[in-house]
Amino acid sequence: MLLVLLQMLVLVCGAQPRCDPQMRGMCKPGVEEKPKCTDILLSYCDDMPYTSTMFPNILGHNTHKDAETGVEYLLISVVESLLGGQCNPEIRMLGCSVLAPRCEGNKVLRPCRSSCEAVHKKCSHAFERIEMAWPYFLDCDRFFVSEQEGCYDPLDGLKEQEDEAAQAMEVPEPEQAAEPIQFTYHSNSQMIGILKKTEDRCSEISRTYSIGRSTEGRELLVIEFSNSPGEHQLLKPEMKFIGNMHGNEALGGQLLIYLAQYLCSEYLQGNDHIQTLINNTRIHILPSMNPDGYEVATSGVGDSNYSDEEGNRYDSRNIGRNNAQNIDLNRNFPDLTTIIYRRRRQKGFRTDHVPIPNNYWFGKVQNDSSQSKRQTYYKIFLPLLNKQTDLNLSDSLNAGIQVAPETYAVMKWIRSIPFVLSASFHVGNLMVSYPYDLSKHPQGENMFSPTPDDKVFKLLARTYADSHKKMSKEISQSGSSHADCQSTVINGAQWSSIAGGMQDFNYLHTNCFEVTVGLGCDKFPPEEELFLSWQDNQEALITFIEAAHRGIKGMVKDEEGKGIKGARISVRGIRHDITTAENGDYWRLLTPGIHIVTASASGYTRATKKVHLPAVMPTAGRVDFVLQKAPPDSDLQEGENIFSSMSTYERFDPYKQYTQYTMMADLNQQREERAEKPWWWNYFVSIGGPAPTWLLKRN
Repeated sequence: MLLVLLQMLVLVCGAQPRCDPQMRGMCKPGVEEKPKCTDILLSYCDDMPYTSTMFPNILGHNTHKDAETGVEYLLISVVESLLGGQCNPEIRMLGCSVLAPRCEGNKVLRPCRSSCEAVHKKCSHAFERIEMAWPYFLDCDRFFVSEQEGCYDPLDGLKEQEDEAAQAMEVPEPEQAAEPIQFTYHSNSQMIGILKKTEDRCSEISRTYSIGRSTEGRELLVIEFSNSPGEHQLLKPEMKFIGNMHGNEALGGQLLIYLAQYLCSEYLQGNDHIQTLINNTRIHILPSMNPDGYEVATSGVGDSNYSDEEGNRYDSRNIGRNNAQNIDLNRNFPDLTTIIYRRRRQKGFRTDHVPIPNNYWFGKVQNDSSQSKRQTYYKIFLPLLNKQTDLNLSDSLNAGIQVAPETYAVMKWIRSIPFVLSASFHVGNLMVSYPYDLSKHPQGENMFSPTPDDKVFKLLARTYADSHKKMSKEISQSGSSHADCQSTVINGAQWSSIAGGMQDFNYLHTNCFEVTVGLGCDKFPPEEELFLSWQDNQEALITFIEAAHRGIKGMVKDEEGKGIKGARISVRGIRHDITTAENGDYWRLLTPGIHIVTASASGYTRATKKVHLPAVMPTAGRVDFVLQKAPPDSDLQEGENIFSSMSTYERFDPYKQYTQYTMMADLNQQREERAEKPWWWNYFVSIGGPAPTWLLKRN
């Protein structure tokens, strides 16, 4: 026993002293092992033009396991599917050059910035199309270096493969393949994605632009088709389609999405008819005027905002009909028709370019029929606004202003472009209605209430109806297909009288002639019927676009050849003028026959021409006018009165309502962005850890 103890003592005495941090000199730092080159173990990076990498990598991942479990590696593993096969394998190999950088002589080499910039230029649009930000780890300035700093090209292997394939066989340039239309319902964000993708695919003939935001901050996105997108061209008519004015009437928006895809594909495929149409017409498509209501309707559940004035819930059929302020947008435009009815017995009254009355902006006080309350409102609120007092936005809106942001955006849009023709799409009946929408009956009962252009409107309505597969048959047979769902072409007021409708506003305030198309009785037809609905409406949509070329067009110039803006084009027997656009061009929709047309402008003498329009014309007849300066003492009193009223017409939004709506959109945009993420978002947050907000474009 003693021997054993002695042996143990010898071992203890001969052992190296333990490290004691409290005793100086007893502890020596360990030798830290330097990183070395190691094999690439990331399976999605095993085809890189090198075999060795090093950790920590450029992003700071300490091990290959850290890199493999990160969102960055997850992204490059699925990027081919996300981008629909585009930019593959360039994006994946570029990502691998950062996650598993090249290692030589136990030293990391950085990838070349020029390679990154080339891929970014080629592929950034693909990320934009799916509403994804360019990945932060592919920041060309941050993680890539120049050739002078010593870099390598991570796409070397890819280029060698491409060169070998090119030498092996000469591949002819592929024809533009028609992209199939998916006849399904799309969410609002998906519709925007499709419009962006269509713009990218047909960038030479299309562009998307925003006309504003909804109450909850959703974008009101328009796609335009023209051989010169973004530019008004002389004598080229402009027309528009508007869908989903009522959010629960989903079919119209879907058909307009299909139309945008169809126009793009057919143009690329060389369809002469579509190419001629787009080359000679500027077409604007707003698939959803009420995206907030549409989102509620498609979700199948109501929101507390969507209730009637008495606080009652809508039934399921009406969920999402109104906007997020519970405003019916097709009752929210200025009621100019009532003004016309009041003036119709006045000498020389007109039915065109009627100014928006000031009380429209601050006169829509909800649940307030008392004149005294309204006067109190004006006394309190307007002085505060005129003094530019810092008024709480929500308080000012709740004070009674009920002009919806969506309505405001569309009004500004209509005023900013010289539209000739328009159609809005609804569901509830299979029909086409035309102005006026408001009955002239003293008690407001439904009554035929024609415009001065009643013949033109009937022709336009029949143009759509006669080209519609079902509508043309059912109207010709009996005029009715269901007990509660009629098929007809009818005056709006005769069908159902409403005030503040959009088509009356178009006609009375601008040059634009608009009709309302009812697409059927089912607001949400089954998805399997969407293709049939498209077939029913496809020819009618195209034929209606062609209708923008009916009648006459031309230039109004002075003796020096300069276009005259705001000159009036009058047709004898029709008490409704249209005016020339910025550079003096005009379009006047007319029926076939003989017309006496006069051009006039302030300070000029009138010019009149007799025009004969045959029944069949491939395009509008060209009728130009040259106006001479009027002598100072000439009798132009009647004309001057008309033109002086135009100064009142030009005053839009006199109380700067637009600023408030811009503020409201900015405030509500954050709410929308929190609630509505891109379709791919849940996939990346499902792995846990911090949310990869760097994938979102707004970040």
